[in-house]
Parts: sequence; structure tokens; C-alpha cells
Amino acid sequence: MKLAVIAHDGKKAEMVSFLNKHYNFLHQANIDIIATGTTGTHAQNAGLKVERVLSGPRGGDAQIAAQVAEGNIQAVFFFRDPLDKHPHEPDINMLMRICDVHNVPLATNPATAEMVLRGLVGKDRKKK
Repeated sequence: MKLAVIAHDGKKAEMVSFLNKHYNFLHQANIDIIATGTTGTHAQNAGLKVERVLSGPRGGDAQIAAQVAEGNIQAVFFFRDPLDKHPHEPDINMLMRICDVHNVPLATNPATAEMVLRGLVGKDRKKK
């Protein structure tokens, strides 16, 4: 199972904290993490194993969306900062649209991410 993680600048620390809090859970469930560039760097600096793609504004959101469309990513956690402007808003909207088109869970805050994570692991167990 592969989880994509993305966070706006004001939410990167919150994302890393979330991943650290759920590290054992993610590891035991064999959930691989893929992240956009800077978010991935922050996660790696915290000691997490993360596959990195480009940063969001440089095409990372599109790379994640492509993997969602190909069926390679089962969930996306995108901690968005609703109080800041983002010049690559069209890329963000495209990623969110692709998640909707392909029925892939998308969490934009830690509370929703917690619920999605629990649901994914429960769903994965039912397949075995």
C-alpha cells in the first residue's frame, strides 16, 4: 500500500509530527510513503523512509496525481494551509480532482488523515 504525503509550508511540521506519531502503525501495515520534494526532505530529516518526487510547485503534485491515476497510490494526505495563498493552486485542484475521479481517499487535515489511515488498514486486512 502506498500513501502520498504533501504539506504546504505552514503545515510541514504538522505532517512530520503526524507521520512520527503513526510511525509504528505505518510500518506494521507495510505502508510505503511517497512525498513531494520539500515535505519529503522534512520527513527524511526526521528519520522517516520516504520516496521523494519533485516539489509541488515544480510538478510534484502532478507526479503524485499521475500515480493516483495509475492505481499506484491508495491514499493522499495533503495538509493544506487554508490561510495562505498558493501560486500553484491549479495543480492542487488537479490533484484533488484526480483523487475524486479515481475514488482515492484525500485527507487535508490531521483529523481526517487519522480516520482515513484507520480505514485503509481495516480495508487492507479484509483483503487478506
